[in-house]
Amino acid sequence: MNNIFVYCEIEDGQVAEVSLELLTKGRKLANEINRKLEAVVIGHNLSGIEKQIFPFGVDVLHVADNSRLYPYLTLPHTEIVVSLFKQEQPEIALFGATSVGRDLAPRVASSLKCGLTADCTSLVFGDHTENKTGKEYKNLLYQIRPAFGGNIIATIINPDTRPQMATVREGVMKKEVFNSTHEGEVKHVNVDTILNDSHMAVEIIERHIEKQKINIKNSQIIISGGYGVGSKENFDLLYELADLLGGEVGASRAAVDAGFVDHARQVGQTGVTVRPKLYIACGISGAVQHTAGMNESAKIISINNDPKAPINQIADYTIIGNVEDIIPKMIKFYKKNTK
Repeated sequence: MNNIFVYCEIEDGQVAEVSLELLTKGRKLANEINRKLEAVVIGHNLSGIEKQIFPFGVDVLHVADNSRLYPYLTLPHTEIVVSLFKQEQPEIALFGATSVGRDLAPRVASSLKCGLTADCTSLVFGDHTENKTGKEYKNLLYQIRPAFGGNIIATIINPDTRPQMATVREGVMKKEVFNSTHEGEVKHVNVDTILNDSHMAVEIIERHIEKQKINIKNSQIIISGGYGVGSKENFDLLYELADLLGGEVGASRAAVDAGFVDHARQVGQTGVTVRPKLYIACGISGAVQHTAGMNESAKIISINNDPKAPINQIADYTIIGNVEDIIPKMIKFYKKNTK
């Protein structure tokens, strides 16, 4: 009762990266308020799935294994999660902000008549006192996310209904193994007592999945360009530098909207969240929408012709100048000083 739950997505027998990141965060939150961490897995052929999940500190794993539950279908998954939450009464429930999580979490929240905060960038505990009544709340989940187009950072609370629910995008939380030998309890969900024919109204006949060709999330070096790069042709300089350094090219939303680069390379609130060892921001002003997706990079270098650009405030090193002048010099210097 009143534990922290994480819904784990499964694809081809593997737990999604975002789910493992949420388990890491869930374990830390559970430790702070002395609760158990529980996980929910729904699918088919899930034997042994606990070996992927228990190392991340899960105390109880709820498994719903049935041939009708994979691939993901809205109605049966919603019914199982709602039924489980009504029974277990979680304090907090976390979902990935993926196509599945964004479909499932709002339906669960609606059925349980509780709040849901989407696309959180941070989750911490805090207290709250109602101004009108003076009522005090302890250890509420502060659900923090950019709002109003990224112009402010909003802290959202859900004081009176449970569970406190949030979705988090992949890459926002850091994935860490809690204990490789950690063991938890597996509880099997009796699917037949929950579902009926009305929940299986939709049937998936055929699936076609195109694998992602660009993977900047796992790159340790990212050369990212903004509108200040100036043109699609100037982006070729970024590609050349990235190729030399063994990295990937990223971009701000402004650069994507201008047609300089594909959306798959977009870093930020409406793109990918990254945390590379080196992030070189070229011609990027540093709006909060972008920095929300890269501000946990180990080392940030800003190249900008505006000394007052917001990106310079979070950069470890700042180079003032035009991208088309600086990048060729970096390429030339790197070639000269490496074997």
